[in-house]
Amino acid sequence: MTPLFRRLPAAAPLLALAVHAWAASPQPATIRLDYVHSGNALDEQYAIDRVLVEPLPWPGSMARTLDDTNRGNNRVEVVDAKTGALLYSRDFSTIFGEWKTTEEAGKVSRAFHESVRFPKPERPVRVRILRRDERNQFSVAWSVDVDTDAPDVVRKQPPGLARPIPVKVSGASPDKVDLLILGDGYTQADMKKFEQDARRLAGHLFAVSPFKERADDFNVWAMAVPTQESGVSRPSTGVHHASALGTRYDIFGSERYVLALDNRALRDIAQHAPYEFIEILVNNDTYGGGGIFGQFSTAAASNDWADYLFVHEFGHHFAGLADEYYTSPVAYQSSAARMEPWEPNVTALRDPARLKWKQHVRAGTPLPTPWPKQEYETHSRAYQTQRAALRAANRPEAEMSALFRQDLATTNALFARASYREAVGAFEGANYEASGYYRPAMQCIMFDRSERFCPVCRDGIGDIIDLYAGKPGNTR
Repeated sequence: MTPLFRRLPAAAPLLALAVHAWAASPQPATIRLDYVHSGNALDEQYAIDRVLVEPLPWPGSMARTLDDTNRGNNRVEVVDAKTGALLYSRDFSTIFGEWKTTEEAGKVSRAFHESVRFPKPERPVRVRILRRDERNQFSVAWSVDVDTDAPDVVRKQPPGLARPIPVKVSGASPDKVDLLILGDGYTQADMKKFEQDARRLAGHLFAVSPFKERADDFNVWAMAVPTQESGVSRPSTGVHHASALGTRYDIFGSERYVLALDNRALRDIAQHAPYEFIEILVNNDTYGGGGIFGQFSTAAASNDWADYLFVHEFGHHFAGLADEYYTSPVAYQSSAARMEPWEPNVTALRDPARLKWKQHVRAGTPLPTPWPKQEYETHSRAYQTQRAALRAANRPEAEMSALFRQDLATTNALFARASYREAVGAFEGANYEASGYYRPAMQCIMFDRSERFCPVCRDGIGDIIDLYAGKPGNTR
């Protein structure tokens, strides 16, 4: 039988890291398709940029090449161009997908650079980008034929601008989830601090369930390209710094939202380390972060709440978990429609009898589930006013951190008296909306700055670990 994916020799010589060894069975090369995704709130287009063979072999398991988790706003499918056989698929979301829900997208068009990666096939393929439609089903938005042996495929690239540091190596990459921690805003003199930040925050991630119990399923690498100045840009305060990844605050007008906007540079740097997921640490103490499912997450490494930021934002990027809070201002425009969200931890509760996390709901728990919603919202409105005032006055970050601690203490005290404090149910208020969307638990890392994922989020994370570590899917 002709193989579907072209295998390469063992890859250990490609990495000057004695601690790392690839699987004994050779892995295919890694193919990256770079493209431009443009449009506005009503229309979108795609155009191919380039096809590359990355320097390192495919880091993922070949045991589960098809994604069955049904998450994200998009899906990439790689199909045999001749037979139509589906060879590879992964779900993801994009910065464009978030931007098109902003007010600006109703006025102008913008272009965003994006990439999809897949194991090198033996024959020409068709790469399809799918998006969710109004029925919440995937339909093809764009397709392009790709011959990975064509003359215009980039096969040789410049050396990497930085070398990967092994933070945690549990085994061969194809059998593990490979997390790459990138640094931005770290000068050459800051490189030791970057490594300390990466080790500290990775250590915290694996102290939180379910990452704690699944730590041996992960490898962690760290890498940073030095910048001329410490910290990344924060335009709202007049701070503009050049950096390799183009990471900055104030994304979509939200002062705390941090993303890297130069995808091509990001992928060109990241390709010199084994990775499936990326978290970018910014060398700033101002509270902020962000996360896009299947793309990357960010966190301010020097903030007092860096542990929380790292884990919360990684929850978005890694497992497609939704934000469960709804009182903080966001840049997105709400929709009148209440379509059932694809995220595993929020629901529109169309049919309580078919609640997506019903296996966690004990008999007798009412749906919707009562909680001190009015009292919480009264407190939260006052807290948000204080928060906005502190930021508008450019007060020291220590004052913001103190406000966050006070807010969490007040919330904990309020919830401690609630009847369904430890229950899994359907608590109204989630997904940036006070009504119409429900979260599984009263409190969770995705709701506030608490320290635990709820059982539903833990399940959602576990499913992705299984997918990327090549383990059998859950039969829930």
